[in-house]
Amino acid sequence: MRHSKYNAQKATIDGITFASQAEGKRYAELRLLEKANVISDLKLQPEFKVVINGVYICTYRADFSYNESGKSVVEDVKGMKTPVYRLKKKLVEALHGIKITEVTK
Repeated sequence: MRHSKYNAQKATIDGITFASQAEGKRYAELRLLEKANVISDLKLQPEFKVVINGVYICTYRADFSYNESGKSVVEDVKGMKTPVYRLKKKLVEALHGIKITEVTK
């Protein structure tokens, strides 16, 4: 059996396979919040394109996005913050005018 690069163990919840147990656990928490009408419009793996001066650089894929109290929230579950992740996060926040919330495991 192959292990992931950072020894994360996959989790399957509601028939959806997540990259890590922590991400799966956070999804379960968010589903409960959605059912309780605390959050709405839960999305998995929302994508944000990084385009600078008309040149496509990359796509950043967050773990979740949802609305809470009328505000849009973009969330990433992180065990390891790689240099590439840190750079993409800064680019997306600057270009899209959003704040990415990090949930650490």
